[in-house]
Amino acid sequence: MAERDVLYIGGEWVRSDGGAAIPVENPATEQVQAHIPEGTASDVDRAVRAAREAFPAWAETTRAERAELLRKLVDGLAKRADEIGETIAKDVGTPLRIATRIQAALPQTDVRTYIDLLGQDEPEEKVGNSLIVREPAGVVAAITPWNYPLHQITCKIAPALAAGCTVVVKPSEVAPLSAYQLFDAIHEAGFPPGVVNLVTGFGPEVGEALATHPEVDVVSFTGSVRAGTRVAELAARTVKRVTLELGGKSANVILDDADLATAVKVGVSNAFLNGGQTCTAWTRMLVPREKHDEAVALAKTLAEGFTTGDPLDPKTKLGPLVSAAQRDRVRGYIEKGIAEGATLVTGGVEAPADTGYFVAPTVFAGVDPDSTIAQEEIFGPVLSIIPFDDEEDALRIANNSRYGLHGAVWSADRDRALAFARKVRSGQIDVNGGAFNPLAPFGGYKQSGVGREMGRAALDEFTELKSIQL
Repeated sequence: MAERDVLYIGGEWVRSDGGAAIPVENPATEQVQAHIPEGTASDVDRAVRAAREAFPAWAETTRAERAELLRKLVDGLAKRADEIGETIAKDVGTPLRIATRIQAALPQTDVRTYIDLLGQDEPEEKVGNSLIVREPAGVVAAITPWNYPLHQITCKIAPALAAGCTVVVKPSEVAPLSAYQLFDAIHEAGFPPGVVNLVTGFGPEVGEALATHPEVDVVSFTGSVRAGTRVAELAARTVKRVTLELGGKSANVILDDADLATAVKVGVSNAFLNGGQTCTAWTRMLVPREKHDEAVALAKTLAEGFTTGDPLDPKTKLGPLVSAAQRDRVRGYIEKGIAEGATLVTGGVEAPADTGYFVAPTVFAGVDPDSTIAQEEIFGPVLSIIPFDDEEDALRIANNSRYGLHGAVWSADRDRALAFARKVRSGQIDVNGGAFNPLAPFGGYKQSGVGREMGRAALDEFTELKSIQL
């Protein structure tokens, strides 16, 4: 990976106003693989002003014109897919197979969704004597995390651009390199200068400058509850619209008539996807008390099959966590789980490798639903198995969380599972392993966030409604 020592502002690669650089580590080797600019508030101001200047003309482009540029962007991402997958494997620690099949592929789907939506009828309607129209909201600040570093950008900028907004992106400084590959594709596609801009840096400097900038109209943020709360507080000073996609502590509820082996197998894979560094991870597995020990035995065998190692090795199923800080945080939760009385079934705090930020795939049994590991988002390969007495108890435990992002329910009776799913307080829930749908709204209840991403619902986050009385 070549050094990425520039920002993208006004359609050009430019130097930061500051002279500092941020090292980017490979979490498998613990070696610095690149440096990016430590952006400044003045860099943010340049980028926002470029976006503001570009907004009127971009907002006036036709839906067909915007769709054509997004189509070129998909082409650019597609031809870079292998390179992007390898970059994310080295940047995040995602095993290469997953980095290519999900991390590099999903962003293409994100963009295609809005090409298709732009080909549909204009979203206008008549209500009585009023014409209701949707207009682009303005300049968007997209502040994104490190766990799905490219998808989290494209699922914001694709609907924003489709709606006619201009954008300034601030990627995570922890895993920023795929963002540069995206902007190579954006530049190649020929988006007008200022329509999409990139400023790298730390949250307290770049993120807060974006949240408080008077020329930013919408802030779309994905990250922790703590950081999201800070962004919302800052944005409120200038009454910006804010979309927040925050944490999760999803329950995988296996009812007494479910196929236990299948539900546990899918549940363990979901919990450990991307090293457990997934906001939708089903980290709480709820099982009938009489089937608890059987579920634990199945989960133990499956977890121990998650081979740790070099993300570029095809045999690796579980790569390192993204950083030393994240590794230490997850180990701290494992220690807390043991201290609070949960049964450690497999894994633990011992490092499975001498080099790299690895945590062994870990399963706890007999977990108290009110304990720390059952309540807090760990963001690592740690699964808590929680017994329940009956369906009412299962629902109580599933909803016993300050989060409400995702979840699952399994039953031999689809109608029973659907009825249960309707009662779970979460933004998404899968019934019997239902497939991810990129056209469906994505977002959470409670402290999992505000607003929705993905599909048509995301367009609403980047448009203003206007009533024209006739």
